[in-house]
Amino acid sequence: MPTHIKSATLIKSAGNKPKIIEEFIGRVNSDNENISIAKMKSPEGWVEPGQTPEFDEYTIVLNGILKVETRDETFEVKAGETIIAHKGEWVRYSSPFHGGAEYIAVCLPAFSPGTVHRDK
Repeated sequence: MPTHIKSATLIKSAGNKPKIIEEFIGRVNSDNENISIAKMKSPEGWVEPGQTPEFDEYTIVLNGILKVETRDETFEVKAGETIIAHKGEWVRYSSPFHGGAEYIAVCLPAFSPGTVHRDK
């Protein structure tokens, strides 16, 4: 039988400015440890600490530009584009450009504060 999830749960964000995280599927909203799906809206100038997660993160940018830094490259992921950050690799997300960014993040397995391993 299908599971009907009627609303998302707002999750507190990391970073220098408040970012809106609406978790639709994941550990908090649907008690799912296998996958998390969230819609994010980060303001202009937002940056979060770098991280070395134990999950793959698939990000689809809906509006604006999301800056994604790795140890070797920096990407400006624009609306309609996707980026995949692989588990075990250091990555840092930010939205330094006018208007910020809106995007969908899918994590396999589900995002967890204990498995994201953020920089101090």
